[in-house]
Amino acid sequence: MPSFRFYHPIEVRYGDLDPQGHVNNAKFMTYLEQARIRYVQHLGLWRGGSFLEIGFILAQASITFRAPILFTQPVRVGARITHLGNKSVHMEYQIEDPSDDQVMATGSSVLVTYDYKLGETIPIPDNWRKVISEFEGLSK
Repeated sequence: MPSFRFYHPIEVRYGDLDPQGHVNNAKFMTYLEQARIRYVQHLGLWRGGSFLEIGFILAQASITFRAPILFTQPVRVGARITHLGNKSVHMEYQIEDPSDDQVMATGSSVLVTYDYKLGETIPIPDNWRKVISEFEGLSK
């Protein structure tokens, strides 16, 4: 099982369910997004406020569904950055039940660093690269 240094707990809401009584597939992507934002906050790369200050654009995302998530089931999302390019960041995720480590889904995404004021991609800021590399144990 992959080792994640960051986990974000998810509360499964009644509104997340589909008519079959389990979490709708589209909500899985929302859970990854929640973990991604909390990860960035955890690392101190974004303090909240305007989303235009985050400096990331989601370029690609994928999910592999492994098991349904049921109402009231405990869920957490592991999130980690696995690769830092010049302007791109690769992330991996795992949605799991912390009570028994059952994996409900795995996912990945590519984020591109972006300056919303200039309207263009930018290299990963040096301080971001340092913080992420130190947290994840990546080579700079």
